[in-house]
Amino acid sequence: EIDPASDFTSENFCAQANCYIEKIISRGYVPIIIGGSNSYIEKLVEDPTFMFKSNYDSCFIWIDVDVSTLDPFLRKRVDHMVQKGLVDEVRGIFSPDADYSRGIRLSIGVPEMDKYFREENKFGPCEESTKKLLLESAVEEIKVNTCNLVRHQLEKIRRLMDEKMWPLHRIDTTNVFKEKEKEGADNKWKHDVLKPCLEIMKEFLKQ
Repeated sequence: EIDPASDFTSENFCAQANCYIEKIISRGYVPIIIGGSNSYIEKLVEDPTFMFKSNYDSCFIWIDVDVSTLDPFLRKRVDHMVQKGLVDEVRGIFSPDADYSRGIRLSIGVPEMDKYFREENKFGPCEESTKKLLLESAVEEIKVNTCNLVRHQLEKIRRLMDEKMWPLHRIDTTNVFKEKEKEGADNKWKHDVLKPCLEIMKEFLKQ
């Protein structure tokens, strides 16, 4: 729905979110807002302009994973994204004169590829060994930045709990993640994650 080159600010998000929330409620359903960026959700809830706290009751559920377990998963996920075509997807929006301070080019996975694409687009053939090293370096940078983002998001969540007193329900999914490749992992997810989340929601809706 959003042009990749546009500046989709937190204010834009709040305006869109409020519109969709009203549409969903008018049809008799319960809106679920998923992060994504904690900054956008914080803006929606806390900014008095949008009167979210005045208009709605909220139930906050935090699906948490210990970072020592999450980091290897994130690194594998980046490898999977590369295998599934991340490089060609980002190449499609590469421009040597691009502004990396706005739009989709701010997203992790895009600016890290810049050096690789600039080398690839030089006049004359680029040595394959050089291209390989540049790509490996870009992928590693994506992994590091992704892991750092997770830590930054965790700090924000704790601040929302400690300073702004958000009543977050924390669901620890660390053990589920550790066993996600094993037989019966789906049942463990349903029991350890889905079931308590549904119980929290049922209690919230009763109130």
